[in-house]
Amino acid sequence: MDGTIIVADDDRTIRTVISQALTRAGCRVRSTATISTLWKWVEEGEGDVIVTDVNMPDGDALDILPAILKKRPDLPVIVMSAQNTVMTAIRATEAGAFDYMPKPFDLAALLALVNKAVKQSNMQKRQVLAPDTTPEEKLPLVGHSAAMQEIYRKLARLMNTDLGVMISGASGTGKEIVARALHNFGHRKDAPFIAINMAALPAKDVETELFGAENEANGKFAAADGGTLFLDEIGDMPLDAQTRLLRILQESEFARSDQAGNDVRIIAATHQNLRALVNEGKFREDLFYRLNVVPINLPSLSERLEDIPELARHFLRISAEQGLPQKSISVEALEVLRHQSWAGNVRELKNLMGRLAILCPEETISATIVKQELSAKINTVIESRARPQKLSHSIEAHLKHYFALHGDNLPAPGLYNRIIQEVELPLIALALQATRGNQVKTAELLGINRNTLRKKIKELDIQVSRGKKMM
Repeated sequence: MDGTIIVADDDRTIRTVISQALTRAGCRVRSTATISTLWKWVEEGEGDVIVTDVNMPDGDALDILPAILKKRPDLPVIVMSAQNTVMTAIRATEAGAFDYMPKPFDLAALLALVNKAVKQSNMQKRQVLAPDTTPEEKLPLVGHSAAMQEIYRKLARLMNTDLGVMISGASGTGKEIVARALHNFGHRKDAPFIAINMAALPAKDVETELFGAENEANGKFAAADGGTLFLDEIGDMPLDAQTRLLRILQESEFARSDQAGNDVRIIAATHQNLRALVNEGKFREDLFYRLNVVPINLPSLSERLEDIPELARHFLRISAEQGLPQKSISVEALEVLRHQSWAGNVRELKNLMGRLAILCPEETISATIVKQELSAKINTVIESRARPQKLSHSIEAHLKHYFALHGDNLPAPGLYNRIIQEVELPLIALALQATRGNQVKTAELLGINRNTLRKKIKELDIQVSRGKKMM
């Protein structure tokens, strides 16, 4: 490796470690602890690559990055930061960084990245965009774990592209949240984001739903024109519906390709292993490669347990914003949460924190309250299996427990709607399982119209799957 590398970091130890490693690799190194010296060297034409921390004593490196690239557009800048959030990764990419590396970093990985920057410096094309000023607390993704850092880096690189993305992960890991982040922080953010659950569509309705009725551009593609179309649960889509979708995606073969809906970014998601489905003949290989341009695999909550405290506090803040009592949570309670098995992933944790915000009579959620709620949930399942009883009796027992937790105080207002929602969710979810995800049959079974059913599925965030019958 040959070249002059500028290392900017206010931590002398980090400067020394990086400088020594680069020197051993054959580079010339100049190091500084200030933004002002970094800018002086840039103006003087020093350096072939910059490796810089974000927060420096005299400023933020990302604030001057557009100016650096305007003055020297062929100078790769590698950004490092201990503030490992998706916002840092996005800001670094939007400001024009060659790449972003979270701290603590792997030294070998950093050297490889510097080597790549030196070799490709004359071929890089960078977009210099104003830094995003969106407040950190408004971001949809939460967590500082290593697993999430990889997700942030991928998202940052994909924000301002139109590449197709396939998001995989178990139910409850946040696939739609990731899809919305790709849209909301990308160049299509001012256009529509349209989400559709492909598993919930009968095969005969796929073409009409996606592209509209004959001679009418009123389908989902037209609605998403200029924006993003999110195809959720693509792995549950029937084969004949896959064929129709593939024909729509292949614009040159589609008779109505001159209509609205051509300028659309496609993001798909699935909880299944599509490669295995392809091998089993249950998913079209040509459609798989059409959709799986850039894969993103979301980690389960068990793979990012260190994020639980941050997630729990985040969900309590959301609950307070939605009008529920404002609560904090003790360190001991967080430890209890960290030792649970989370089959429902982040969604299960979110639902639990919402219940605790309502049920806990104290301002601080204690470990005792968390254990009681988790135990009550387990006992309810065991009791219902051992001794079936009328639904009204189960609801009465639940409400008695609920009021008892509040002592002499009353629960938060809106109890009626919360209880109705708790009953609706399992009723609709189990009815969908019984009909293998057929919404027409489910609506008939429940005695409601299909539009009402679809509205409830969306409101209650129910995952529709065309799996085997569960009942």
